Formats: sequence, C-alpha cells, structure tokens
Amino acid sequence: MRILFLCLGNICRSPAAEAITRAKALAAGLDVTFDSAGTGAWHLGEPPYDPMVEAARARGYDLSTLRARQIGPQDYAGFDLILAMDENNLRDGLDQAPRDTHAQVQMFLEGPAGPQDVPDPYFTRDFEASLDLIEAGADALVADLLADQAK
Repeated sequence: MRILFLCLGNICRSPAAEAITRAKALAAGLDVTFDSAGTGAWHLGEPPYDPMVEAARARGYDLSTLRARQIGPQDYAGFDLILAMDENNLRDGLDQAPRDTHAQVQMFLEGPAGPQDVPDPYFTRDFEASLDLIEAGADALVADLLADQAK
C-alpha cells in the first residue's frame, strides 16, 4: 500500500500527516509507504514550515528530513490512495488527475457528518488544532489499514 497526503504547499499539513501516520503505522507493524505533496509549487524543495516542525517535534514527530514537492502525474500511477487535507485540495487533486489514474483520491478526514477539512495552520496559526485533527486521522487510517490486513 502506498499513500500520499496532499495539501496546498506541502509545508504544514501534508508533511505532518506523512510523518505522524508513518510513525503510527510503524508502531503498529504495518508495511506501508507514505509521502506527501502540494497542489502548488510555491515551496518546492523547502523544509516544512518552522512553526509546524516545532509543534510536531513537541509531540514526538520529526519532520526535519521532509522537503516540499508538487503532485505530478506519476503520483496518480504510483500511489494507491491520495488523501487531501481539505475540500480545495481534493478538488485540485481530482482536477489534476490523469484519466487513467490508478490512485483513489479522497479526503483525509471523515467526520460524523462526512468529510472534514484540516484547517491550514499557515493561515490560521493554530498548529495544535491541526495536529490534533491529523493525529486523529492518522489513528483512524492505521486502524483501517490494520482491519484490511486482518481480512
């Protein structure tokens, strides 16, 4: 299984989701490949945003080795699942998908009332709230992967 997390610039939410879910999947003994990308090219090659790096580090997650990149056609062929952090990223991810895409593109979070956005802390400045949602989403994703593996 190969999973890609998708946000706007690939410097806050998607790298955090990549690192957090990777750590949780590893702890659960899952063999899954994780990566992240952005829909835009503003931050190509840059490390994640310092306030997100610090907030994640305070929770025990290391984002320091990650670098921003933009989603491309190869991602739709190389990943099984592309998980968007908000409705805009979902729409952009679907719009960029080749016709013969292999990947399933959907929202990262499913709330009680349906898909739920992870607000962009680059704009909201609320890194803790975003990390709370990402950790909850990572827990749910790992539980789903474990359930699928048990089948």
